[in-house]
Amino acid sequence: MKTLTLPSGLALHFADEGEGIPLVFSNSLGTDMRVWAPLLARLPAGFRIIRYDTAGHGLSDFAGERPISAHAEDLATLLDHLGVREAVFIGLSVGGLIGQALYQARPDLIRAMIFCDTAHKIGTADVWNERLALIEKGGIEAQEKAILERWFTSAFREANPAFPLWRNMLTRTTVQAYCSLGRAIRDADFTAEAASVTVPALCICGADDGSTPPALMQAFSAMLPLGQYVEIAECGHLPCVEQPEVMVGNIVAYIEEIFQAVTI
Repeated sequence: MKTLTLPSGLALHFADEGEGIPLVFSNSLGTDMRVWAPLLARLPAGFRIIRYDTAGHGLSDFAGERPISAHAEDLATLLDHLGVREAVFIGLSVGGLIGQALYQARPDLIRAMIFCDTAHKIGTADVWNERLALIEKGGIEAQEKAILERWFTSAFREANPAFPLWRNMLTRTTVQAYCSLGRAIRDADFTAEAASVTVPALCICGADDGSTPPALMQAFSAMLPLGQYVEIAECGHLPCVEQPEVMVGNIVAYIEEIFQAVTI
């Protein structure tokens, strides 16, 4: 395990493996860096894989109520520590919001962006307030079924033997950390900034995503000057878990197009 102590005193858990084009992964609400594990064995050689646990998730410290910009600062500090520049950023859900904040603050860190099941703005204040109030009152379990239905198709929930593990990852997230990051999502809005993201940007969305549905991601992609949209069939909110082979194919093909240096 690798740990970076941030200026705030927060212990940030991260992994840094391989050599080549740096890929920086940022996880979703209610997951940790393990959400990317199904992709790793399928990626070809030639990549430096950097993952980390967002504050309050996985093994990283919880740092209290913080906006998305503070989470982006955590990641910028990590990449500076590792000496990384011009990375391909890959963000899932809130990870995509963190990536947008990172780009606004430190564009030197990013060569291209891959947005997975995210948007310029995710949900409304009313939706988030209602959901978080239920969780604060009854625990993650109060919304477990609804969350997992947004994350995965019914076929995956009913037949995939690993499904209980992903459910455990969600329910073992603390209420405090989940709700704090949920409020950061609620308050984040990058609508005005989307047109300034001038690096190549691939937007990948599960066709059955119940959290950031295809129409929302298509609209987001259209806002990005170099945005491209790809939809993955038979897939919910976590394509890296439900359709990792398809997702890897899209990622590698896109990076090959940008760098002309990697082939499957």
